[in-house]
Amino acid sequence: MNENKDEQGMNPQDEAMDAQDLNETQAGQEAQSPLEEALQKLAQAELVIAHQKDEVLRVQAEMQNLRRRTEQDVEKAHKFGQERMSSELLAVMDNLERALQVNVDRENESVKSLLQGVELTLKSFVDCFRKFGIEQIDPLGEPFDPQLHQAMTLQENPNVEPNTVTAVMQKGYSLHGRVLRPAMVMVSKASAAPVDEKV
Repeated sequence: MNENKDEQGMNPQDEAMDAQDLNETQAGQEAQSPLEEALQKLAQAELVIAHQKDEVLRVQAEMQNLRRRTEQDVEKAHKFGQERMSSELLAVMDNLERALQVNVDRENESVKSLLQGVELTLKSFVDCFRKFGIEQIDPLGEPFDPQLHQAMTLQENPNVEPNTVTAVMQKGYSLHGRVLRPAMVMVSKASAAPVDEKV
């Protein structure tokens, strides 16, 4: 066995050289280290800033969308909040109109004043409905529109174009353009073509 080797099997001169090489390497790393560290930190900071900027832009977009949706919901609540009550009042309007169509002696003073009261009440109802965006759908003579009208019967009528409303059985109503109740109508249809009889 070689006496110059220590217990671990390494020569003391080799150990000294390895230690010196290690010190030189560390010194070289320390000389470059502050600049490299600064560049690495700068790159990391730029990544963080870019990520946070992206997050801020996303949050701003989400807030704008949320604000827009909230405004639309509030607007719909204002417009259509009274929809259920309006639907219930349509029966009252129908009854007032029917009361005016009753066949009575209109020259009788007691009946005359009663009818005037009903007319004034109906006029007040119509004005109130108009004030809150409730409009009548009275399509007599207009083309049939399935979004606004409900066809109750079809009837041949050579005097008008096919698919024309020839009678309104019950007026419809809309609230700010949304149908509360479709108008119940009678619609014209084309006359049946004569069938040729074979002789």
